[in-house]
Amino acid sequence: MNLMHYKKLYFLISALFLIPSIFSLIVWGIKPSIDFTGGSILELRTQNLEPSKISETEGIEGLSVQKSGEETYILKTKEIDEQKKNQLLENLKTEFGEIEEVRFETVGPSIGKELIKKTILAIVLAAGFILLYVAYRFKDKKYGVCAILAMFHDTIILLGAFSLLGHFLGVEIDTLFVTALLTILSFSVHDTVVVYDQIRDSIKKNPQVEFKALVNKAVVETLPRSINNSMTIIFMLLCLYLLGGQTIRWFSLALLIGTISGTYSSTFTAAPLLIVWDKFKKK
Repeated sequence: MNLMHYKKLYFLISALFLIPSIFSLIVWGIKPSIDFTGGSILELRTQNLEPSKISETEGIEGLSVQKSGEETYILKTKEIDEQKKNQLLENLKTEFGEIEEVRFETVGPSIGKELIKKTILAIVLAAGFILLYVAYRFKDKKYGVCAILAMFHDTIILLGAFSLLGHFLGVEIDTLFVTALLTILSFSVHDTVVVYDQIRDSIKKNPQVEFKALVNKAVVETLPRSINNSMTIIFMLLCLYLLGGQTIRWFSLALLIGTISGTYSSTFTAAPLLIVWDKFKKK
């Protein structure tokens, strides 16, 4: 089975997802939650609250509501003080009846900016360490560079997906999304390293065989294992997305998108990139 014969098709499939993702990120960007922009969170417990009837008519700027449990709701707003919070509670009690306050906390804009800086730094450091580790382990920089390119392939697709979700559905990214993003980076590289290990072993055993053929052999040998491992994770995340609470819904979706993208890129992006690199190097 000559899977690497269709590498142009694999790159085309990647482009079909990368181009809309990049377009969305450039035009619409991503919608940060108050974890990054600063604001207030009010968690309430009640049986009668109707999120669709709550809006900025309460006198609170940027008010949004999401259900986090059977009788629990989370209200997010621009930064408000204790007085405005109490006024909001009174208005809600008047309209919906008995309401219990579970928690109230405020994230200042300075903390939000610090989180953004730390998030970007974490991604840059992760990429740098992975590049150095893979390049050192395989004694060739092309393995490190191609692994990082495959990793950024997954990162852009995940960010682009949430950019589109933010634009059309108002989905915000928070610290849980950052956790999902960093998790997916490690998963993507882990799968890629497995394929690269197989390629290296094939080169040692068959040094006279063409590089493209060895890459294809390694991909064919590792593909069933990669798909089987990924499917167990995908099924679990799908159940978590469908049956889990509102607070982890988008976290589960981020992991699900990243796992699917990472499974694809480790075989059909990272491996073909090695062949393209080797071809240009010979020229």
